[in-house]
Amino acid sequence: MEWKKEVRTLFWMVVVFLFAFFLPAGSARFREAILAMFDLTKWYAREHVILCLLPAFFIAGVIAVFISQGAVIKYFGANARKWLAYSVASVSGTILAVCSCTILPLFSSIHKRGAGLGPAIAFLYSGPAINILAIILTARILGLEMGVARTIGAVVFAVVIGLVMSFIYRKEEKAKAEAQLSFPDVPEKRPLWQAAFHFFTLVLILVFANWGKPGEGVTEGVWYWLWANKWAITAIFSILLVCSLIFILKLKWQHVLAAAILTGVSAWLSPTPLIPVVVGIIGVSTVTLLDKNDPDNREWAIATWGFAKQIMPLLAMGVLAAGFLLGSTHDDTQIAGMIPNEWVVWLVGGNSMLSNFFASIIGAFMYFATLTEVPILQGLLAAGMGKGPALALLLAGPSLSLPNMLVIRDVIGTQKTLVYVLLVVIMATLSGLIYGAIGI
Repeated sequence: MEWKKEVRTLFWMVVVFLFAFFLPAGSARFREAILAMFDLTKWYAREHVILCLLPAFFIAGVIAVFISQGAVIKYFGANARKWLAYSVASVSGTILAVCSCTILPLFSSIHKRGAGLGPAIAFLYSGPAINILAIILTARILGLEMGVARTIGAVVFAVVIGLVMSFIYRKEEKAKAEAQLSFPDVPEKRPLWQAAFHFFTLVLILVFANWGKPGEGVTEGVWYWLWANKWAITAIFSILLVCSLIFILKLKWQHVLAAAILTGVSAWLSPTPLIPVVVGIIGVSTVTLLDKNDPDNREWAIATWGFAKQIMPLLAMGVLAAGFLLGSTHDDTQIAGMIPNEWVVWLVGGNSMLSNFFASIIGAFMYFATLTEVPILQGLLAAGMGKGPALALLLAGPSLSLPNMLVIRDVIGTQKTLVYVLLVVIMATLSGLIYGAIGI
């Protein structure tokens, strides 16, 4: 068998050599794609890692440590009432308001705690797809009918894809259900409301820290007021988190207050909100790791680190690949990747099967940060994109991305990931065809 290992080594050496030998370093398209790759990575690091992903890792850690496996199995397990499990999972995005990458640590956490495949997949899809802020923005900018179609489609997708996945892998789910029947009824270490309070405090910090700016020219209304005051609101929930750390987790109040004061001082002195967020994260990590009263507190920090180790490298590779192939499109930046934007616009015009399918594929692989899909689609519609393909991209894009797929594969395996992606693409294509044919 030693020769097989040597052949594999030789194969990869040849692949790397051929890649270097034929590298189109002199091509303007290649150089622009490299620029797009690093531009998207830099933007992602600045806009989403600190404010989105790091809080999400802590929330996933809460699920893994403070919410008992029995509770997860009760509401999401293979024996849970399907109407309850799918109802909760399919509308979770209205609360979470996260992107396709931020949902990953939460999905990984409930999956490891024993959630059934169907409800877990419904949760995975709905988290980014039913983002209430994105749906409002879609209705305001792309039209009420598009906003309604996106809402209905996302809820239906979450339930149907979850049910189909559960049916396809019904033998595994049956075995999981039988195993969970004998799961011991372990008493809760603390009342469920305390774990829920701690969980939702972190969720609301995540939501308001990432509250998107309203459309251009909007200077009034509830959305604008929330955006204008989002850091004050985030600070209020941060104070509630301090209370939770002291009175629910029973951490030493001196340590918690010291971390809170350092965070507050950094917020007062810092020109950017990123610094106090980092200081706060370091503070929470430190006081939980040093706690000797309750091993769960230290385990929370360790679980958070575990999710970060598992997910961050795969996301980094995915973002680099997405930027290189599809370009970097954010804010006012438009840098083309190896696949020219003109090809995309040409292929998604009209309402043919091909245009809807291609829009679904592009949406599935391209990375969309929360809310960015709407202005991107606005530009594509102005360039000639059909309404059917626009809806197909809206239903496939926010919930999937190349970085997202790499992490999902690590959690549930290659086969289930391919089936999930295929279901999303097929349903998005059919939805786009129907929507375009109706001609709303």
